Amino acid sequence: MLTKGGCPTNMLSIRDALEALEGKWKLLILFSLSSGPKRFRQIAKEVNGISDKILSKELKNLEANKLIRRDVYDMFPPAVEYSITPHGLSLEKGMDELHFWGLSHRKKIMGK
Repeated sequence: MLTKGGCPTNMLSIRDALEALEGKWKLLILFSLSSGPKRFRQIAKEVNGISDKILSKELKNLEANKLIRRDVYDMFPPAVEYSITPHGLSLEKGMDELHFWGLSHRKKIMGK
């Protein structure tokens, strides 16, 4: 449970998490990969509205934060596949909570 107040240690951990997951795309990409490894085009199709340039940038950032892994297969043409790492899977509980909160929020705001 979070403690209230401005404890610098609590703020630092929240800041670290926000920096690793900042933007509107990273959690959606992780959610896409949580069902199994995918190629670039598959992710782009599932994460509706993201441009190739932004997807490429976000994948590199997620890889730098050890949340996903990029595997290149030696074939012609080369195949690249992305998968979520155990570190990325550690966000599963938080993503589930965000999912359920989002459903509740949508219902409250839209009245449905």
